[in-house]
Amino acid sequence: MFAALLTTLLFATSAICGYRTAKQIGGIEANFWRITLATIFLTIWAFTFGTGFAGAPEWFMISGLFGIGLGDTAYFQALPRLGSRRTVLLMQCLTAPFAALIEWLWLGTTLNLPEIFCVGVILVGVGVALAPEDHAKISARDWKIGLFAGALAALGQSLGAVIIRKGYADIAAAGLHVDAGTTGYQRVLGGILIPTIALILFKWRSARVHGGWLEKKTRQVSLDKWARLWPWVLANALAGQTLGVTCMQWALKTTQAGIVTAIIATTPLVLLPMTRIIEKEKIGIRPLIGAVIAVSGVIGLTFCRIK
Repeated sequence: MFAALLTTLLFATSAICGYRTAKQIGGIEANFWRITLATIFLTIWAFTFGTGFAGAPEWFMISGLFGIGLGDTAYFQALPRLGSRRTVLLMQCLTAPFAALIEWLWLGTTLNLPEIFCVGVILVGVGVALAPEDHAKISARDWKIGLFAGALAALGQSLGAVIIRKGYADIAAAGLHVDAGTTGYQRVLGGILIPTIALILFKWRSARVHGGWLEKKTRQVSLDKWARLWPWVLANALAGQTLGVTCMQWALKTTQAGIVTAIIATTPLVLLPMTRIIEKEKIGIRPLIGAVIAVSGVIGLTFCRIK
């Protein structure tokens, strides 16, 4: 449970950093560079302190293909269109029930009634806290694309989470021990493919429109942006795909995907004070009520898990 709560804090930090970078350089490029940096960091870990390709790397790479490749690519398309709070709200509210349903259909793992009730309380609390009221500020096109991308991100994340559980089941059956950093490395290897292809296609299209990647003015604008943004890109890579994903792997090693994703669904609530400080958003009474409801669900879920 502690690992899932730590994941929540790290993912909230990543969302703030991701929104900043996606608004400046676009979701495709922002996503690619954070995953590339995370791959470098996790590779160093896996071959220094970890165990490289030990365990069940095929499952974790498939998980990365869905969770990081598909899920995060869609997530970074929703971020600049809906904003960090709405995107995280939509994705996390859908990920928990998607994960529980997939895990039930595939692995036969069910939640008991108290756990189902607590999951529902968490999701209701998140919905009460952050259901957006200012749709008019977003164009109809961005709203539709953002909703579709957010739902696709939730599907990818939930599939990835359940496949992680399958990977850990195989490791346990083989009597092996593989640390979370190593499985995170294996997962990010499967996740980097789709963002790389997306960036190549985006750059090729951009080159055709703007007359080439090496045009002097374009280069200077890009360098100026990177001079301002590199701390946010680095923080995003560390908080999200490096430390955040490692903690999520740790949580999923011992806890059902539906429960882990439900706890991580409180990420939008952690975002409230962050967006208040960084993005100057005001926090009303409804978000606070929703926070109390959701946190109550997390506490109840914690007691349900105590054997």
